[in-house]
Amino acid sequence: MSIADPQSCLASTAQVDSDHPAVRAFAAEHARGATDRERAVALYYAVRDGFRYDPYRIDLSPHGMRASTVLEIGYGWCITKAALLAAACRASGIPARMGFADVRNHLSTQRMRETMETDVFTWHGYADLWIDNHWVKATPAFNLTLCERFGLHPLEFDGGEDAIYHAFDKSGQRHMEYLQDRGRYDDVPLDRLVADFRERYPRWLQEAGTLSALGTSDFLADVEREPGPA
Repeated sequence: MSIADPQSCLASTAQVDSDHPAVRAFAAEHARGATDRERAVALYYAVRDGFRYDPYRIDLSPHGMRASTVLEIGYGWCITKAALLAAACRASGIPARMGFADVRNHLSTQRMRETMETDVFTWHGYADLWIDNHWVKATPAFNLTLCERFGLHPLEFDGGEDAIYHAFDKSGQRHMEYLQDRGRYDDVPLDRLVADFRERYPRWLQEAGTLSALGTSDFLADVEREPGPA
C-alpha cells in the first residue's frame, strides 16, 4: 500500500507509535535544528548510533515490533530502528512512513548464515521521510561502532539524498544488493511480514527466540570473529 498524502503520515500507528510518551520525549530531546531537514538529520543519527543493531534477538510480536520498544530495550534491527526513526519524526511534525525491500546480503556472520539458510533478507525496513517537499529514504540500522568493526562505510544522511545500503564495503567486497521494492506503508504490515518470515526463516526465528529468552546474543562478538554484516 503506497501512501500518497504526506499529511496522512503524521498520525501514530500500532507499530510506529509516535504518541508514546517515551517516543515523544526522545524526539523532544534529539530533534535539534531550525528546519525539518535539520531535525530529521539529528534524529537519524540519534537512532543510528544510540541503539545497537542486533538481528539475533528479533521479536515479531506486536510489542517487540513497536518503535517504543527499541527505547525500552536499547537495541533493534532494521525494521524496528526504522520504525523508531519514523515515529520520532512524526512526533516532531515531520511526515514519515515505512519502506521495505528484499535485499541480497553478501556478507554475514557464521551464525546468521546457518540460521537464515539464505542470503536474501525479505522485508528489509527503512524510514521514508517527507523533507523539503519530497520523500527521502533513511536507513538507520547499522550503528557506527558496528560499521567500524565490520569494515563498512557508515550510512550518512543529509536529509536531501537517500541513505540506503552501500553496494560494496571498504575493501571493495560486495555488500548489499536490492532485489525487490515492497513499497511504502503508514505502519509495519506485521501480519504479512510475520507470515513471510515464518515460511522463509523458521530456523532463524527459533534461534532468535532462544537467544532472547536466554539473553545470550552477542552479535558484535561474532562480527569480530568473522567480519561481515548480517
